[in-house]
Amino acid sequence: MPKLTKAERRPVRFTLNGRPVEALAEPRTLLTDVLRHGLGATGTHVGCEHGVCGACTVEIDGEPVRACLVLAGQIDGQEVRTVEGLEPQAGTLSVLQDAFRRHHGLQCGFCTAGILVTLDLLFRNRPDADEAEIRDHLSGHLCRCTGYTPIMRAALDARDRLNQARREVTHA
Repeated sequence: MPKLTKAERRPVRFTLNGRPVEALAEPRTLLTDVLRHGLGATGTHVGCEHGVCGACTVEIDGEPVRACLVLAGQIDGQEVRTVEGLEPQAGTLSVLQDAFRRHHGLQCGFCTAGILVTLDLLFRNRPDADEAEIRDHLSGHLCRCTGYTPIMRAALDARDRLNQARREVTHA
């Protein structure tokens, strides 16, 4: 592999929310910077920049990942899904997003994107996750203003509504 200078920019190609994208990045550029500044996916928030707060959580190839800890060059050829990718159709809310709206599971919204991505992944992989499992998955997310009670209410409601929709499809 050829050695790059710190200012040399290279193309990074990956799939973002189901569509192929390309961005130029220096070797030290973080995924958060490519998403927000290079591609305009500003739903991914940058909080602590140390992987502690969870605000920047995105899905990479089916796994939750802190985007502030990933170099852009590491995602070349991979699939990335951000909070913008949760919309079932442009301008509509997913069941999970709607539950957060209805249960006031957010105030400033800074932590919300990472929480939503984490819960979306959890509910796709473990549709009947119990409250303890949901709390465990959210333990890596810091919320400084909403508090966790409305977040948990929203998560449990979304889980139940998603499971109800699955049962209706199964019985149709």
